[in-house]
Amino acid sequence: MSNSPALRFERIVPVPVEHLWKGWTDPEMLVRWFTPAPWVTTEVDIDLRPGGVFRTVMRGPDGERNEGIGCVLVVEPMRRFVWTSALGPGFVPQQLPEGEFFFTGVIELSSVDPGSSYRATVLHANEHDARRHEEMGFYEGWNAALDQLVALYRS
Repeated sequence: MSNSPALRFERIVPVPVEHLWKGWTDPEMLVRWFTPAPWVTTEVDIDLRPGGVFRTVMRGPDGERNEGIGCVLVVEPMRRFVWTSALGPGFVPQQLPEGEFFFTGVIELSSVDPGSSYRATVLHANEHDARRHEEMGFYEGWNAALDQLVALYRS
């Protein structure tokens, strides 16, 4: 992938690739599973083309608000979706908010028996940012969110 410090996990999940793809690329679906409970995603904007917007607003149980806006980089339907927080829509560089870090998210999907292979990779500019993201609960949070997506389609 690159020499960038990365956090990564891969799982086999019992739903078809088409459901995972729709979960990531359809705003009406993404809002239903994207943020690990008790947080919720309240707003999503996705322009599914390179240079398009990938924006989410999450709310915490105590009224906290977290807005993330980024730029879609790669769209390979049913295979790979890549976006970054370092750029805004139209590939415009963004200012780094104080105390935050940029990352690039890569979701890779493939069909396997009995469902799909799901690989999430998050690239960081440096080891410090990767460590901070891990300490924030990357593995627990991203796995919990994936569980919510799977449950959405299995119910």
